[in-house]
Amino acid sequence: MAWTTLAIGICVGLLLGAPLTWLLATRLARRARAAERRARDAQRLAEIGAMTGGLAHEIKNPLSSIGLNAQLLGEAIAELPVDDDDRTRLARRIGALRREVDRLRDILADFLRFAGALRLERREADVRGVVEEIADFFAPQAEQAGVRVRVDLAAEPLIASVDAPHLKQALLNLMLNAMQAMTDAKTGAPPVAPRELMLRVEPGRDEPDRVCRVHVIDTGPGIPADKADKVFTPYFTTKSGGSGLGLPIARRIVEEHGGRIDVHSEPGRGTDFAITLPLASPE
Repeated sequence: MAWTTLAIGICVGLLLGAPLTWLLATRLARRARAAERRARDAQRLAEIGAMTGGLAHEIKNPLSSIGLNAQLLGEAIAELPVDDDDRTRLARRIGALRREVDRLRDILADFLRFAGALRLERREADVRGVVEEIADFFAPQAEQAGVRVRVDLAAEPLIASVDAPHLKQALLNLMLNAMQAMTDAKTGAPPVAPRELMLRVEPGRDEPDRVCRVHVIDTGPGIPADKADKVFTPYFTTKSGGSGLGLPIARRIVEEHGGRIDVHSEPGRGTDFAITLPLASPE
């Protein structure tokens, strides 16, 4: 296709004169080479994507086998005729192995969600109901971590065309990120404020469209200014044990809904992740 365009350009240039012919041929040849490079790069990226996705699937099976055998070893150690100190030491090592297997399994699951095709089954729903359901689901886990969940819903229905399970997944990723920020066990520092996680749903307008905004607000330490623009970068994380894919997956889900995520943070005072979704037209 590119070389056909080049040939046509040369024919046109011949009608316009030698200098113009040379100039036009040079430009078209450069464009043709650039188009071929882009096509090769796109094909290479597609091949790498298919290969890494297949590799992740291949890793899952032996990883499950390792996890199962670690569990069986743990049960066998409990029955060994050894003294309590040796049994405790062995059990602790098997426990560490099982935790690492679980962590790798979670990383693989996040990668496959991020790299795989996202197929939305969208239906009109009240966004307030979706948020309320995920808040109820998450509340026991937050309470166990010492975090209070509060919900502030708009008085009016906010009907949008959404895939509710995927939207809940995006919200859950943001909520887990917020909770981890407030309960960072790595530093052991006392909380800068009472640990609260607020979900606020409110109407808005992005001219000329009506939109719904869902805020996930925490009272954590906030995000440093030099890292705020990196939080949606795959595999970027400031937390020990994190996969670095939770926020990129959340953004991808929201963008597939025709929305966006904005982040507003102030160090020492917390962070607000704001999801903006288009509302369904009244008719």
